[in-house]
Amino acid sequence: MNSPETLPPVRHSTLSELPLSNSFAALPPAFYTRLASSPLPSPYLVCASPAAAELIQLDLSVCESDEFIQVFSGNARHAQSMPLAAVYSGHQFGVWAGQLGDGRAILLGDAAAPSVDPNGTLELQLKGAGMTPYSRMGDGRAVLRSSIREFLCSEAMAALGIPTSRALCVIGSDLRVMRETPESTAVVTRMAPSFVRFGSFEHWYHNDRQDELKQLADYVIERSYPELQSAANPYLALLEEVTRRTAELVAQWQAVGFMHGVLNTDNMSILGLTLDYGPFGFMEAYEPAHICNHTDQQGRYSYKMQPQIGHWNCYALGQALLPLIGEVDAVHAALKIYQPAFTAKLNALWHQKLGLLTQHDEDESLIDALLVIMQKNKVDFTLLFRKLSGLRIDQPAMDTELRDMFIDRAAFDTWAVQYRARLVQENSDDATRRQRMNAVNPKYVLRNYLAQVAIERAQQKDFSEVSKLLDILQFPFDEQPEHDSYAALPPDWAGSLEVSCSS
Repeated sequence: MNSPETLPPVRHSTLSELPLSNSFAALPPAFYTRLASSPLPSPYLVCASPAAAELIQLDLSVCESDEFIQVFSGNARHAQSMPLAAVYSGHQFGVWAGQLGDGRAILLGDAAAPSVDPNGTLELQLKGAGMTPYSRMGDGRAVLRSSIREFLCSEAMAALGIPTSRALCVIGSDLRVMRETPESTAVVTRMAPSFVRFGSFEHWYHNDRQDELKQLADYVIERSYPELQSAANPYLALLEEVTRRTAELVAQWQAVGFMHGVLNTDNMSILGLTLDYGPFGFMEAYEPAHICNHTDQQGRYSYKMQPQIGHWNCYALGQALLPLIGEVDAVHAALKIYQPAFTAKLNALWHQKLGLLTQHDEDESLIDALLVIMQKNKVDFTLLFRKLSGLRIDQPAMDTELRDMFIDRAAFDTWAVQYRARLVQENSDDATRRQRMNAVNPKYVLRNYLAQVAIERAQQKDFSEVSKLLDILQFPFDEQPEHDSYAALPPDWAGSLEVSCSS
């Protein structure tokens, strides 16, 4: 007879078998509004993620069922669901915006996810399921375009090993809403251990509601940070841990060339997850000042600004938690964790990307020099680091493919001499180094033009490209030679693509 430790995982062959609870609903009513989703006419499945379904032990065949489509379009209610929309506030583009809240997102409940720690559940949230009391004059809908982008990027980031919310599926409809132009609608089902944000705490702080502030902090600590309960000051320990996680998350973004696009405090996860995918982008021609969000005219959320903004947002969280922590000096001390944590993480990631096993003082200048010539030569970020793994220590003449990425080949040659010397210094072996570098430098990322092609086909009811992209991005570090074209430089027309906050 199998012991409990060796029993096979439970597989849910129907959606009705999927047990749901709702820990957030146990908080007082001031934290949320209970409501049902708005029906979506004639819904259909656009795509589902096998990896996300696996997390909640849902058999992938269930995703094809009418029951699945009806529940995750918001047309039907799971028997154990307790749907609600949460309230929060936030700073948007550095300006206090006051109350915001889940304007078009509805939390269905918590599904068991044994592989997720520490609480072993994932909240299921419908985005685009209709108006809520927090819609702020919006229609409560999401469009197919943005839903596909969020779905693909959530799963792509997870495959890259970057902390993120997940996406179970996209359900589409022919219902159209007005954005810049009329667009078809969709609902994306997001999953995360918690959707509590920095702005969730700011809401109670700025409304001088310390009882609710404490209730929320206690809830987050008990559910997501139980190890902090025994700390001398659990609220200070919470700020320290969230600050560290945020710093390390932003470092991971920088190392893969990811730009979030809208780092408002209401889009910052209290768990240090990448949350709320909107006008994101992956760096192509390397430019630190690149702005991926067309709405961001001042460049507040550009690639080079992300580390600073992450720190700024932690200050906003620290201010919100001050009444619980009790001492301004303690808050400042906690926030000082950010910069060294960010620097250490990013430094470690750069070394991994360059295949370096040891760290020397002169490495910073080596890394900086590479980034400078990448910027001057407009070198593709993802391709450069992937191809750099092919450099051979004793055969500079074999660098043709690498040199051709630079208009100023001599500048690369000069840098490569220094890089080779550094590799020799630690007795680097070409074969094993290449294997290590290819395990951390992706060949495939979700370039905007790839998403755009999939979106345009999906708008014509051809969802095959969405599925194909999902499959490719699940294995970003594998060669997948049959998909080489998906790792190529973007076509000229991609330069005219613009992504904004409109969705």
